[in-house]
Amino acid sequence: MAKLVYDENGRLLFTKEMKEEYTILMPQMLPIHFGMFRKLLELEGYKVAQLNNDGRAVVDEGLKYVHNDTCYPALLVIGQFMDAIKHGGYDPHKVALFITQTGGGCRASNYIHLLRKALAKAGMDYVPVISVSFGLEKNPGFHLTVSLIRKLVYGMMYGDLIMWVSNQVRPYEVEAGATDAMVDHWSQELVDRFQAGKGMSRKQMRGIFDEICTDFAAIPVAGEKKIRVGIVGEIYVKFSALGNNHLEQFLLSEGVEPVVPGLTDFMIFKIYNRVADVDLYGGKWIKKYGCKVFMSYIEACQRDMIAALEQSGRFRAPGTFQDLHKLVHGYLGDGNKMGEGWLLTAEMLELIHSDTPNIVCTQPFGCLPNHIVGKGMIRKLKDDYPYSNIVAIDYDPGATKINQENRIKLMLANAKGLTHQEDAAHREPQPDAAPTLAHAH
Repeated sequence: MAKLVYDENGRLLFTKEMKEEYTILMPQMLPIHFGMFRKLLELEGYKVAQLNNDGRAVVDEGLKYVHNDTCYPALLVIGQFMDAIKHGGYDPHKVALFITQTGGGCRASNYIHLLRKALAKAGMDYVPVISVSFGLEKNPGFHLTVSLIRKLVYGMMYGDLIMWVSNQVRPYEVEAGATDAMVDHWSQELVDRFQAGKGMSRKQMRGIFDEICTDFAAIPVAGEKKIRVGIVGEIYVKFSALGNNHLEQFLLSEGVEPVVPGLTDFMIFKIYNRVADVDLYGGKWIKKYGCKVFMSYIEACQRDMIAALEQSGRFRAPGTFQDLHKLVHGYLGDGNKMGEGWLLTAEMLELIHSDTPNIVCTQPFGCLPNHIVGKGMIRKLKDDYPYSNIVAIDYDPGATKINQENRIKLMLANAKGLTHQEDAAHREPQPDAAPTLAHAH
């Protein structure tokens, strides 16, 4: 049994001895990405288990240990941990919990303290909590090395690409399950390459991007182009099936193509905010310089991914982070950066500009910044883009799935109506119209 060690403030530390003996429990948000993150951590010598417990039991555990005024994502993340420790078959004396800590003004900075409070309330304050952050809390048994950070960036890029191409194939696949099988294949293939020390340089990554695009493009597809529906919102409920009641699956069952902006822009946004802080409020130039170097590296990787998509001849590519930043000018400034900040509005603008005007904005209870940059911007976007079709859906412990889905169905009915209007307009003859290049050909 590992000895419990505390720091000078009474915080339980994750020790080197615990690294050898303990299983680290990781919450679920993005199955493809987090599956790769788990493997990369295992290659560093950690024992990691990915949590996939779902359903009402998780919500009820959250309600038991987290005040119901706390934001819904906090309630779900802590509920998933508590449900897993109690009912997941783990030895509670041999587990540690793994959670990100941003250090910003968002309530997510407090998840770690809320989690420790929940453990104490359950009589399990002997369970260590590991902060995944840049220096906010340090543990002798866990280190975010430069090498590990680089590998996690690559895992994020691979995850984004697989998610992006699979969403463009799955609604049209001839053989049901073919896309999911390819996702599983590439998730394992990347893990195998990681274990062989491959796929973790930019040059190798560029080649793998092309391989992934080629394999997904080879999946047989059929059918007419479907209505596309973008998913934006607070990061946890945007991505997590637990948080959004399996929203992507529901949209697929309704015969539409989900479009989900990836994690990379959010990560660049978070680093860019440190740069913007120095510009707006002052600070050390060295901090700004370090953040700009890190940011430019991830942006270069993102451009590689976009280039692979464009060269595939099969897949639409997202814009760059700088493209998003330009789109939001005139709407929100750089100082609006709490939570998802201006990025959420920028993602809605990008979707509108890329022929995806139908958007579900996921709004968790208690996320005040998200209500401002999400629901609060919808009227302005509709004024500027009258054909945009955006619905804000609330997610909280008392919201029923049927009510959420009915509101989305109304949005989809409106989307189909708008599509019919566009088709009718295109079919009508245009008298006295000058011949276009398309007509000339």
